[in-house]
Amino acid sequence: MSEVGEVWLIVGLGNPGPNYAGHRHNIGYLVNDELASRLGGSFRAHKSGRADVVEGRLGGVPGRPGPRVVLARPRSYMNEVGGPAKALASFYKVDPAQIVAIHDELDIPFDTMRLKLGGGDNGHNGLKSLRASFGTGDFHRVRVGIGRPPGRQDVADFVLSGYSSAERKDLPFQVDRAADAIECLVTEGLEKAQQRFNS
Repeated sequence: MSEVGEVWLIVGLGNPGPNYAGHRHNIGYLVNDELASRLGGSFRAHKSGRADVVEGRLGGVPGRPGPRVVLARPRSYMNEVGGPAKALASFYKVDPAQIVAIHDELDIPFDTMRLKLGGGDNGHNGLKSLRASFGTGDFHRVRVGIGRPPGRQDVADFVLSGYSSAERKDLPFQVDRAADAIECLVTEGLEKAQQRFNS
């Protein structure tokens, strides 16, 4: 269980700007948008100048507010997200163990999700950048499955392309479920969240 005094930094990984908005690589942005709407907030520039944030309390029940969270959308490209995330972690005094990175995952199928603490970066440039900036990989990950590219399509082209029309129908449910998983993680802990959401 998380203490109410603790702050969680929830970093949605993606690339900034409208050209990237619907890409598989930007699932972290979509999930953080859903969490922001649950908090009733909208992203605003942080004084660090390198990320947009929403602050609030997630989960909780009447009379017992949920933990404080900072939803972050770095303004840098995927391979440089570590710098802005580290600046926010320093500003809010957040340890790596209280950081959640939401990212796309090639090794699990679309509409599947896994939560874990720590691990390698598996070739993911956003995770690589976070690990380099924090000096550790011991942060939480919400790995949202996108599956492998069809045929011989290049991986880089695949992650920087839009979802298929069939996937687009299911995407809102996937985003909603990932947001639920994060809410469960910060309020009830990793083990409960894994039992409930690791598909």
